[in-house]
Amino acid sequence: MILFPAIDIRNGKCVRLIQGDYNQERIYSDSPVEMAKTWERENAAYLHIVDLDGAKNAQAVNENLITDIAKQISIPIQVGGGIRTQAQINAYINAGVDRVILGTAALQDDHLLKTAGDRYGARIAVSIDARNGYMATEGWTETSDVRALDFVKKLRDLGVQTVIYTDISKDGMLEGPNLTELEAIQSTVDVDIIASGGVTTEDDIRALRQMGLYGAIVGRALYDGTTTLKKLLEV
Repeated sequence: MILFPAIDIRNGKCVRLIQGDYNQERIYSDSPVEMAKTWERENAAYLHIVDLDGAKNAQAVNENLITDIAKQISIPIQVGGGIRTQAQINAYINAGVDRVILGTAALQDDHLLKTAGDRYGARIAVSIDARNGYMATEGWTETSDVRALDFVKKLRDLGVQTVIYTDISKDGMLEGPNLTELEAIQSTVDVDIIASGGVTTEDDIRALRQMGLYGAIVGRALYDGTTTLKKLLEV
């Protein structure tokens, strides 16, 4: 199982939000590039980067900063947030981003999802951001009437190979991931699942690994010092 330290970028800084609330922000670093280098030094195998400004504004805002990260570290990165066009997908891939994550666009634009998938295959992932089991969109500010589990089944049928599942109610709360929902998704569809939201302790990692998940994203627990990447990697 791959552990992905998260770097969430807002206003050019590395931040964390509580439950996706833009009014509950904590700044952890003025330099996302230096933070990426820190995680690389601490033996991260892969980084998860989100353009929070992009997610909220429906277009990439921190593209130059993310491109700098891709150029300055040697480990792969996956990037999401505000990616709504094929041109933006192409730009990130050409800049050295290993995997591009579609969120709202995947829910609203089947054509884009299929076109991107046909062109880039496993380098396209889809983010399932759920609130009470239903898909959230527009940087988590809106909740749709689409059930997350139903949407994962649709993604599988469209050939998507990697899904990032975030339970918004767990995100930034240090209370553990939604194991019940993750188990339901993992047992229903044959795609690579990355857990996000609430992943905090070594026991969380053990539970997710035992479930057979492909990966887990860790954010606030690392930044607040609740645990360390070294401890989680040992598990």
